[in-house]
Amino acid sequence: MMLKISTEDQQWVDTVWEKIKIKMNFVSKKTAGKIPYTTVNGTYDDKFLEDPAWWTNGFWSGILWLMYSETGNEQYKTLAEEVETRMDEVLYGLDGSFEDLYHDVGFMWMLLSVANYRLTCNPKSRVRGLIAANHLAARFNINGGFITAWNSKEREGWSIIDTLMNLPLLYWATEETGYTRYRQIAQAHADKTAENVVRDDGSVTHIVEYDCEKGEVIKTLGGQGYGEGSSWSRGQSWAIYGFVLSYIHTLNQSYLDIAKRVAHYFIACISDTYIPRIDFRSPEEPVYIDTTAGAIAACGMIEISKHVPEHEKNLYLRSAINILKALEKEQCDWTVKKDSILQNGSESYSSGRHKSIIYGDYYFIEAILKLKGSGISFW
Repeated sequence: MMLKISTEDQQWVDTVWEKIKIKMNFVSKKTAGKIPYTTVNGTYDDKFLEDPAWWTNGFWSGILWLMYSETGNEQYKTLAEEVETRMDEVLYGLDGSFEDLYHDVGFMWMLLSVANYRLTCNPKSRVRGLIAANHLAARFNINGGFITAWNSKEREGWSIIDTLMNLPLLYWATEETGYTRYRQIAQAHADKTAENVVRDDGSVTHIVEYDCEKGEVIKTLGGQGYGEGSSWSRGQSWAIYGFVLSYIHTLNQSYLDIAKRVAHYFIACISDTYIPRIDFRSPEEPVYIDTTAGAIAACGMIEISKHVPEHEKNLYLRSAINILKALEKEQCDWTVKKDSILQNGSESYSSGRHKSIIYGDYYFIEAILKLKGSGISFW
């Protein structure tokens, strides 16, 4: 669906895209053979060596597939396929790490394999995607109606807002196979999340612990935010994008309405700078930001703008553009001194603050391509 943006905004998008092409042409060659998470002295690390099953290990492949889809440059395809093959060690348990996988297989294999399959029709990638989908479906708690997040018996009842972004793997599996069970699981989890994770004002909690037998809420936890009852900005962005994606795959209006409500809260909280703090309910000093939350939210708002009535579109599209312009002006590094583009992402309020994180670059590039008018979607 084509977006209607001003000539000035289109010129800005085209300029940023040229910067992305130049930087990624250099960085992709330099990073060949790695699966990066962050940078060390400006150079991408190789997260696979530390943790083969780490939840972000699909985002570098996702960037490469985005670049290939837009440029047709075979070097990106080759590098992405190398990453996908390397991750077979985890998917097939060749190194014993299969049991380390958890709810984030959607983040991983949507961008490792489903992206490949959508672009190249590679049958091996289709199989990988379906294996990952079955792994995710197996985490569904039938009595509780939710997908268990992390591993360990002690956290069996834990469900987190992030899982919404993994549901597209299940929607894709239904679309690909015709089996409705994958979609049913995804919708059950989305409904449970809407009921117990999203607050009336549009803010969200990060973690809910359920009774595994009855499905009742035991307690909520602050998780990666400031604390219990706070509003972790990346959690807000997962909710914005995750619910609108569930709407796109199901056409359930309630999901779009929830995405809008969470977006309204997010927009109100960033109205001063358009760059989100790590938590919207944390002390004003010191100022801790999370640029990745902005990039993710922008992607979600752009999608919302495509599916609301004409006179609502500008609220979401304009907000997304304002976020991206603020990020590009203040938080992007276009030099070759740093491998990462988007700076000052944050893992959580308490740790890993103000560092480059690979999914920041992924969602920033994805958002720019959405504005550019590219039709590809890996979700």
